[in-house]
Amino acid sequence: MRIAPFAGFSRPIRWLARILTVLLVLAVALAGTVTWTVRRSFPQLSGEVRLPGLAAAVTVHRDAQGIPHIYADTPADLFKAQGYVHAQDRFWEMDFRRKTTAGRLSELFGASTLDVDKVVRTLGWRRTAEAEIPLLRPETRQALEDYAAGVNAWMTQHDGFAEKSLEYGVLKLTAPGYEPEPWTPADSLAWLKAMAWDLRSNMEAEIDRALVAARLPAERAGQLYPGYPFDRHQPIVTGTGGEPVGEPRGGRPAGAADALSEVPALSEASALVDAAPALLGTAGGDFAGIGSNSWVVGGAHTAGGKPLLANDPHLGPKMPSIWYQAGLHCRTKSAACPYDVTGYTFAGLPGVVIGRNDKIAWGFTNLGPDVSDLYLERVKGDTVEVAGEWQPMRVRTEQIKVAGGEPVELRIRSTGHGPIISGVLGDAREAVPGAAARLGEKTEGLEVALRWTALDPGRTADAILLMNRAENFEQFREGAASFEAPSQNLIYADVEGNIGYQAPGRIPVRSEGDGTMPVPGWDGEHEWTGFVPFEKLPHVYNPPEGYIVTANNAVMRPTEELFLTSDWSHGYRSQRIVERVKETIAKGRMTVEAMGEIQMDDHHGLAPLLVPHLLRVGAPNGTLKGWDFGQGRESAGAAYFNAVWLNLLERVFEDELSGAVAPGGNDRWYEVVRLLLDEPEDPFWDDVRTAGTTERRDDMLRAAMADADAELRERLGDDPAEWAWGDLHTLDLTHETFGTSGIAPIEWLFNRGPLRTGGGKDTVNATGWDATKGYEVNWVPSMRMVVDLADPDRSEWINLTGASGHAFHGNYDDQAELWADGRLTPMLSTEQAVRQAAENTLTLTP
Repeated sequence: MRIAPFAGFSRPIRWLARILTVLLVLAVALAGTVTWTVRRSFPQLSGEVRLPGLAAAVTVHRDAQGIPHIYADTPADLFKAQGYVHAQDRFWEMDFRRKTTAGRLSELFGASTLDVDKVVRTLGWRRTAEAEIPLLRPETRQALEDYAAGVNAWMTQHDGFAEKSLEYGVLKLTAPGYEPEPWTPADSLAWLKAMAWDLRSNMEAEIDRALVAARLPAERAGQLYPGYPFDRHQPIVTGTGGEPVGEPRGGRPAGAADALSEVPALSEASALVDAAPALLGTAGGDFAGIGSNSWVVGGAHTAGGKPLLANDPHLGPKMPSIWYQAGLHCRTKSAACPYDVTGYTFAGLPGVVIGRNDKIAWGFTNLGPDVSDLYLERVKGDTVEVAGEWQPMRVRTEQIKVAGGEPVELRIRSTGHGPIISGVLGDAREAVPGAAARLGEKTEGLEVALRWTALDPGRTADAILLMNRAENFEQFREGAASFEAPSQNLIYADVEGNIGYQAPGRIPVRSEGDGTMPVPGWDGEHEWTGFVPFEKLPHVYNPPEGYIVTANNAVMRPTEELFLTSDWSHGYRSQRIVERVKETIAKGRMTVEAMGEIQMDDHHGLAPLLVPHLLRVGAPNGTLKGWDFGQGRESAGAAYFNAVWLNLLERVFEDELSGAVAPGGNDRWYEVVRLLLDEPEDPFWDDVRTAGTTERRDDMLRAAMADADAELRERLGDDPAEWAWGDLHTLDLTHETFGTSGIAPIEWLFNRGPLRTGGGKDTVNATGWDATKGYEVNWVPSMRMVVDLADPDRSEWINLTGASGHAFHGNYDDQAELWADGRLTPMLSTEQAVRQAAENTLTLTP
């Protein structure tokens, strides 16, 4: 999401604003007035501060990384203090996120964010969040109110722009009259809608399949969506029935054959999906390319005799980081005050999302079930065809305020399936060049509606607090039952030595089809008839293997009774973790250090198969001979191999798929190419753009190697021995808003990096990159955590950047280099250890 703060103004005003901004930044840097412009917003970390509404004093200890541990006597005081502390460090981030999730960014940034606001208003994130409040447990609603009270107390004490953060000083140039509104529970809940959107599973794959189906014969289109390789990569839940499914179920739905050829309407829907904000992930990335790792090892295999649990969610890199580390502790834990929890929080939301308490630990990876469907709707004006009858759609009009411009009216239409998402960003005929001439009147009256579980009000906020205070697997599953969207793989361990897994979420049951392709909405034959009962969702407790591994791989072998999705990640990461865990257990007891080493494993899963083919046809340099298939920062072999992979994908697929599917190169494409390697004359090897010539497998392998060799000689020099993967595979830590302003001095204020990284796409150290865009990192292990249930203070963790959201604060990016090096810091949770590590102590008084 690129934000151009001055785009909504006339050219003279924009240039004047930019000149003033440059002068302001230079004045700050040269005159040394950092104290007023920057440090004035730094939080008070020690001494006393009044927080009205507290029942008693609250203590906040912070360590050298600025990570707070909050101690209070009641849940109300605990969550008030959490809201206050979040606002101290991250209020700009919180304010920006709530404006994003309400579709109100244009109030701050002008016309440059108008498309984002249109998408979010159409999806109705904020409306859904407001509808969730009465569905929640009373204690959850109270926690949201208490949290909001803490945020608002901080806002009252910091009512000037300079006292909030540096970002507000820059914002004065585009929205000089802006004043943040009081925080509300709906502001917190709307963030969960953004979380669900970014982890929405296979929506893009559904669109892509349809676009490919309009371009290629069914058999060739199917080659691009291979089934999960159950024969080589084990699922999460082993020992279940059912036979492996080699291809996605269903195929093209009956009645939609003609409609699927209507590329413009589907391209419109795809444009909306790409334009939506990606607050956790990366815009336009497919689900299978972004995920997470988590695994748990039982105490019989660990040095401490109790379970070890590891988690590293893979999300888009942000500045500041997505996560905020914290501890929430009742001074005396009891039924009245049941919290003693440490872990990763979201600024803007009460409680801990991933972490541990004094009894259990838990982690997440994306389950990825198919919880969204695209319906092709026949419409006339504001009516839609339903089983042969024309019925009125629900229509509402919303006004979007635009800084520096006139308000924009947005008409939003919804069918019984959900909002119409085609046409929001423009006319379908204008979305695809030449569409009108090619298709004539065929597209008239065709729109795309989105059915998605997260657009139904849910109770995920209940789940977070229930898991925070759970003390055993039964209570943990009670919390998981409320975790409706997004659906996650939940792993579990406890101090009694138990380990477990639970798949939660609202997963639809369909009357027809399996959700792999868009379906006709007019025939009434492709409806959701309900949701899979929680009791039927997969779970495991103390499996005989003594460990559980989840990495977005298949949950279980498909059965007729339970079908979750066809769009799993294909198991390269998960199988590598399984192999490393088994090897480590065989050599001796698993330790925290060994778990951390596995997190940094950078073995490329396809390279052992592809490299022999490359060497066989004659590699132009010696970097692949003797390469161990690892992707360390200094590896020349990794640099060259990944360049070959990028060029191979472009040569093999660009000729036929351009404009339909972009081969980003994740492990689905590993499987596609793996199967093609056994078919040296498959039509995909041929470049249809070279008339009179038929290329075969070895021709393309040679050409891709030559392309890669020439590319790296130009970029990295003529000596292949000096090539290094880390020189290509860099990570820029970009500020979520002003980091893409297009104004270099402003970007310098807030952005950090680049960092040289190892790892890669679908390795355990999953520093992802998109082969259609280059080698730069576009999603990362957003944090890493290893929890030791034998000794809580022996646990370790790291964040991507740091605790603070204030540029130039000591904790703004102090964890970034540690993260890039694969290092972890102590994850303390006992009060004695927290006190000993405290660098600052703040007392919040009534």
